[in-house]
Amino acid sequence: MATAVGLATDIARSAGVGGALSRAEGGEISSREVVSVSAWAQTKSTSRWCSFSRCVASPAAAAAAANGHLVKRSKPSSASLSSYRGLRRAGVTHSLSEPFSPHTLFRSHETAENRDGGNCPTGVQVRATLADVHVKSKVDATMPRGESWAVHKFGGTCVANAERIGNAAKIIVDDPSAQKAVVVSAMSKVTDTFYEILRLAESRDESYLRVMESLYQKHKETAFALLGPSDALEKFMKKLDGDISNLQAMMRAIFIAGHATDTFSDIVVGHGELWAAQLLAASICKEGVSAVWMDAREVLVVSPTSTQQVDPDYELSGERLDEWYQQQQAIPDILVITGFIASTPEGVPTTLKRDGSDFSAAIMGALLLAKSITIWTDVDGVYSADPRKVSEAVVLSTLSYQEAWEMSYFGANVLHPRTTLPAMKYNIPIIIKNVFRPSFPGTWIGPSTSSDQDPAISEESGSVKGFATIDHVAIINVEGTGMAGVPGTAGEIFMTVKEVGANVIMISQASSEHSICFAVPETEAKMVAKALEIKFKKALGAGRISKVEVLRNCSILAAVGQKMASTPGVSATFFTALAKANINIRGIAQGCSEYNITVVVDQEERIRALKAVHARFYLSKTPVSVGVVGPGLIGGTLLEHGIDLTRWKEILQEKGEPADMAKFTEHLRAGYLSPNRVMVDCTASAFVAEHYDDWLQKGIHIVTPNKKANSGPLQQYLKLRNLQRKSYTHYFYEATVGAGLPIISTLRGLLETGDKILKIEGIFSGTLSYIFNNFNREKTFSGIVAEAKASGFTEPDPRDDLSGMDVGRKVVILARESGLQLELEDIPVQSLVPEPLQSVETADEFMQGLPAYDLQIGEQLEEAEARGEVLRYIGVVDCVKNEGSVELKSYPKSHAFAQLSGSDNIIAFTTTRYRDQPLIVRGPGAGKEVTAGGVFCDVLRLAAYLGAPS
Repeated sequence: MATAVGLATDIARSAGVGGALSRAEGGEISSREVVSVSAWAQTKSTSRWCSFSRCVASPAAAAAAANGHLVKRSKPSSASLSSYRGLRRAGVTHSLSEPFSPHTLFRSHETAENRDGGNCPTGVQVRATLADVHVKSKVDATMPRGESWAVHKFGGTCVANAERIGNAAKIIVDDPSAQKAVVVSAMSKVTDTFYEILRLAESRDESYLRVMESLYQKHKETAFALLGPSDALEKFMKKLDGDISNLQAMMRAIFIAGHATDTFSDIVVGHGELWAAQLLAASICKEGVSAVWMDAREVLVVSPTSTQQVDPDYELSGERLDEWYQQQQAIPDILVITGFIASTPEGVPTTLKRDGSDFSAAIMGALLLAKSITIWTDVDGVYSADPRKVSEAVVLSTLSYQEAWEMSYFGANVLHPRTTLPAMKYNIPIIIKNVFRPSFPGTWIGPSTSSDQDPAISEESGSVKGFATIDHVAIINVEGTGMAGVPGTAGEIFMTVKEVGANVIMISQASSEHSICFAVPETEAKMVAKALEIKFKKALGAGRISKVEVLRNCSILAAVGQKMASTPGVSATFFTALAKANINIRGIAQGCSEYNITVVVDQEERIRALKAVHARFYLSKTPVSVGVVGPGLIGGTLLEHGIDLTRWKEILQEKGEPADMAKFTEHLRAGYLSPNRVMVDCTASAFVAEHYDDWLQKGIHIVTPNKKANSGPLQQYLKLRNLQRKSYTHYFYEATVGAGLPIISTLRGLLETGDKILKIEGIFSGTLSYIFNNFNREKTFSGIVAEAKASGFTEPDPRDDLSGMDVGRKVVILARESGLQLELEDIPVQSLVPEPLQSVETADEFMQGLPAYDLQIGEQLEEAEARGEVLRYIGVVDCVKNEGSVELKSYPKSHAFAQLSGSDNIIAFTTTRYRDQPLIVRGPGAGKEVTAGGVFCDVLRLAAYLGAPS
């Protein structure tokens, strides 16, 4: 180790001068002391400083003293600059723009009597000042790196107040890792508040002072609550007071100028992280563990590439990290680092832009070669979709780096889009955890393996990990036949977009090159369109480009999954789910890597679209919004048994509104309910059936036992069925014919398998089945009707059943399903209502007059019994004769129709396959329970068609 005198002499000689040396105190300077030598030139009347420093223990401290003289006292000679640059290379980082007096740090002995300016001396004498300061031994030359380090990052909500800062400190202390680096954001809303202060100051609005005062009080109150009366509190408050004073001066300058540069703004907004880091470090120390805080601007070096992007300089940042480490007096247990802020290679303060603290943590993890990076937030992890939009979204236990990057790019708010990149460089896993539920495992993000399978989702859908949306985008469509085969058109388009500073989110181009469309934020659409119109003014005038079109109010929906590339059918499933939800797609993009499939949909459809694809890939149950029209016997039973609505009657009574079909329809269409909508019409109303066209056009599926639509005018029926096929909607009406019996589905099954229908005949009315199953010589016809009415087997007015029109409508429905184009008027219907009673006003009058006609129908019963037969009221569809009928007929007691009991229905299908022995379907065909069951079965069948697992 050189002696103090020898060291001073070396420095003096490096300036090319010689002279005497003096010393503040006698004796040798030990290796644990700082040596600072200032050489100065003197004439008889004037003196001028040329200062140099060389360090034994603390280069920065010595440089601070020397730099003060360099700036304030003289223009240094080339020799002095050479010495200074040597110090900079040796690790001295004190800025020349920050003059610092040695008097505050060193005991100095001055030998100059006059330091006033003057001409350069011709005779030079050199004297030196030696300052003795005892310091601790310096730490090792380089920062320890490796898997002993665990990096943690706490977002603004995690340190929003004193309680949460204390909670974060406890989490850090409880981590058993050997070394811990903690990156911290500003307290919640503080960065936003700083930007608001800047805006107010630039606007010359003096209310910025009030906002700044509230910011000061927030941190003061937090510090008092967190640290209590202590040296740590006093130290923090001294720093806070000084910073606020400086900020007020800066804001006043901005207020006067009416403008703040980007650098000035970055300096201001970075204070939130500085204060949060100091508070968290002090809180950790309060737990009995040593911790120091680091201003990341001293270490982290980034190069801005645009207004919203920066690139880290890992090599220079690593060197700065080692330099910072060399200045420390001891190795800390925990290192608390400011997030969000950094410096340029020139030392100018900057930021990592909005939400950059995650990026800071990943960069520090890469610099330290850490074993893990844990991002603490206020959610349980990365969800399969935004849980605010899809309540069934699940927490994904694993993601690959690529999947996490894609999901964050497309709007998943858990990670900054570039966070994964530094971690990927060294295969450092990132763990997303909930600060309020630290025991929850969260989401692990790391290198992918072929065996990865997330238990949160099914094996069938494992190829797709999640879905995300970007809202408020616009599509720019540049189209024209003159674009095809012309090199450079796409380049000119996107160069123009770049020149106006717009962000292109998605690009799609047809292989014909006839059009190029791309998505930009909606706020930038007008600017981009205008720039393109100017750029292609000649091409537009000549017709080579036909239009520059802007499609507003769009959203981007992306499906993300690394295994999509090796799984056939993912795209088909994705687009089928959107089609079944009646979602129109405005644009499509997919890279060859197949990490994502991206589509553009209307903004108002984005939530339904997200729910539809999420449900289709088995990440959640298939949601269906159900609207029930007519909560009477059948509808009420459906609500009580098919769907769990415990208090629907009370709610309807308390909050029910007058029926308004248009308003009800729009309520059901609301995207927040479900991607799939079904209207269940439980009425017998022709008025309600008239709305079917409108519902289908709006993508609403229909389930109904109402026969009016399918048995109404033939042209209206054909139009309805055609619209249903074109609109990708479903129309189920099994209960229109056999209540809960599978009549329609059986008929369709026969036709779809190639069978030919010859005849369909049966007892289609449960009411009339009950009447004739119990009609005998011991009971009169009117007595049986009264008994059926009392038992609830008939409509309130039994004439609706006895007229036979209900059976006639069922015959028309079956005839049309079989391919016959029959109108209801084409079906001869034998009415059981005596003609004189058809016009009476009330059901009671009808029931009072019915006994007078018992003899007439009693005679038909006697004739049938004389032949050993029974009476049955049947409907017939004769496909050979192209006709249908409804009538009262007699059948031998051995016939299947004679074997019925109660209110059972029976239908016989005679086909080419079942010619000798008809196919029989038999069972209960009336009653609210079985009909509601049939309706609910159709609802479940619809859910299966929409993607629910079978």
